Amino acid sequence: MRFQLLTILGLLWLLPGDGWQANPAPVSRHKFIVAAHRGDHVIYPENTLEAYKEAIKNEADYVEIDLRTTKDGELVSMHDGSINRMTDGKGQLKDFTLAELLQLKVKSKDTASKEVFRIPTFKQILQLCKNRIGIYLDFKAADPEQAYQTIKEYGMEKQILVYINSAAQFTGWRKAAPKMPLMLSLPDSVKNTAGMKSFIDQYHPDILDGSYNQYTADMVALAGEYHIPVWPDIQSVGEGPADWNKALVAGLKGLQTDHPAALVKFLKEKGLR
Repeated sequence: MRFQLLTILGLLWLLPGDGWQANPAPVSRHKFIVAAHRGDHVIYPENTLEAYKEAIKNEADYVEIDLRTTKDGELVSMHDGSINRMTDGKGQLKDFTLAELLQLKVKSKDTASKEVFRIPTFKQILQLCKNRIGIYLDFKAADPEQAYQTIKEYGMEKQILVYINSAAQFTGWRKAAPKMPLMLSLPDSVKNTAGMKSFIDQYHPDILDGSYNQYTADMVALAGEYHIPVWPDIQSVGEGPADWNKALVAGLKGLQTDHPAALVKFLKEKGLR
């Protein structure tokens, strides 16, 4: 989830003035935040209810989900715009009705397994996660007002943060839910505290994402002065303790990972959970 600075150029006139303060992130019982990327999909297929349940079982703080809209205006979770990679269907998700999508089978990692997995609806996810785990909402293709009304229907306003992918999403969420914490990725071009301060002062993120290895201890400390959490991506091929130790040295206190159970175990051994 990398959000480029150029996609929000022109938004300055919409931002608050000198009295701006970051919207607080949802309250967590842990001092180090673990976000399960597309759920805990080490065993189960990504972005399925089973992967989200596994993340809850393994004590993650958030499940990261990818919100998209069906042909008939329903909200579901799938990373890709196409259904080809993850299901037994072919085509673009937006061209299918919810009823059609629910007939598809999500591909299992275990080809010998007879367990059937389905594309989850946003309502199913909210019902599953309420009072159990936070939702890191990667807002792929949906209407902010519709999504927020659904969130309110389930009483989940205080358990969600929204990752922003476009200028329209940014303005849409600020209008629909001014107090919702919005996450932006630090652009790759930002390499130091001066660049980071300029980005924060201009774009007012509530939470910062990006790649974990672009943050220095000074940059993390600067974000702390603004009361902005820094919870970047660490998922990669070969992700493990060497990466996690590097993140700790930089002073990071939250990560999005493909291995939530292993990361939680690592943090417990360090006395950080």
